[in-house]
Amino acid sequence: MTAVLIDGKARALALRESVAAGVREFVAAHGRAPGLTVVLVGDDPASAVYVRNKGAATLAAGMVSAEHRLPAHVPEAALLALVAALNNDPAVDGILVQMPLPRHIDSDKVIAAIDPAKDVDGFHPVNAGRLATGLPGLVPCTPTGCLLLIEEILGDISGMEALVIGRSNIVGKPMAALLTAKSATVTLAHSRTRDLAAHVARADILVAAVGVPHLVKGEWVRTGACVIDVGMNRIALPDGKTRLTGDVEFEAAAVRAGWITPVPGGVGPMTIACLLANTLKAAWARSI
Repeated sequence: MTAVLIDGKARALALRESVAAGVREFVAAHGRAPGLTVVLVGDDPASAVYVRNKGAATLAAGMVSAEHRLPAHVPEAALLALVAALNNDPAVDGILVQMPLPRHIDSDKVIAAIDPAKDVDGFHPVNAGRLATGLPGLVPCTPTGCLLLIEEILGDISGMEALVIGRSNIVGKPMAALLTAKSATVTLAHSRTRDLAAHVARADILVAAVGVPHLVKGEWVRTGACVIDVGMNRIALPDGKTRLTGDVEFEAAAVRAGWITPVPGGVGPMTIACLLANTLKAAWARSI
């Protein structure tokens, strides 16, 4: 392995400490702590673990953490009514509705119902539009975390070739917008991209976010590239156990890359840290 391993845990810890300091300043100025409320619908085990981790991180940063757990069969109207109540609650600075939602609930409708000023996930169309047009707003947490890692390593990325694989509204599209705002030359690849290997070979910065195990082959990676693997795929092992792996063929890519994120331990910790940062940002903005 020649690539430098990107320690997302260490960078996330530094960000969380910075947020905690900012929370102390907010409390001193306003006499209350910022509040983050998470809504969990159903009993998906992975979502439950993620929500629990978010709650613990929120409390550790000195914020107020609240949860609403609803059964999987909850009517869409009831969920929308809860969101409306949280929008109107002055103690709530950030609202996060954990995805995915049950099939009978329209996720887009729920996201659109959240007050954009409290949309700490950064998924609301208003925040997406602000990002696309270069205006300030709340930005999705995972792409923000990726950019922080990239800039810490490379510094000024102006003019660099950046490839984002995946065009989701959660990671791919906002990631491309963030890189474009930093004046990188950005290509957004997807399932219909022809000759993906050729695009990867040109990239100084590669962000893989498609959820397909080992889609990106190690030999495709440009020598010295910065590789950010957002993929979190659980695969079966011959002994019947499972393990997490990314979208990039890690061992082969690490021979060629200059820097690479591990899975797990790379991008994942940054997502929650950036969620805390968004909550603090939302609280300050609402207090003006």
